[in-house]
Amino acid sequence: MDANQPVAGAAPLEVLEVPDCWALLREQPVGRLAVLHDGRPDIFPVNFVVDHGSVVFRTGSGTLFATTAGHWVAFEVDGYAVQDTTAWSVVVRGRAREVHDVDDILDVLTLPLLPWHAGPKPRLVRIEPDSISGRRFPVRGGYRPTTTGPARPTE
Repeated sequence: MDANQPVAGAAPLEVLEVPDCWALLREQPVGRLAVLHDGRPDIFPVNFVVDHGSVVFRTGSGTLFATTAGHWVAFEVDGYAVQDTTAWSVVVRGRAREVHDVDDILDVLTLPLLPWHAGPKPRLVRIEPDSISGRRFPVRGGYRPTTTGPARPTE
């Protein structure tokens, strides 16, 4: 079965346009970076910002930096809208590179990108995408907040 083919009786899947993908990415503070580490896939959560059609994050000099700078990566962010019980997912694929150019460093340092972890994060990495894709879909059995108590499943 083709994963992109609709399932009979399933709610429609919306393929997002590229500008919509970027808008959704701008709304979220954390994404997951997928890399190859020692020949095996690994995933790292990172806080990030969108900057001029790219994704920028800070890191230390350890495994995350070694597996990203100069390598192909995939970056994913998901979201859920409780108002209408829809979920979305955006994936950015591209090459990650350390920011070296002085003008680029100065620009990146003005972005609202502060490390969440207290450890040093001196490396600036930019993912230059070669593709971006996104999907939005209604969630069956999603949750909506109630005015009198905790969230409850939708029917």
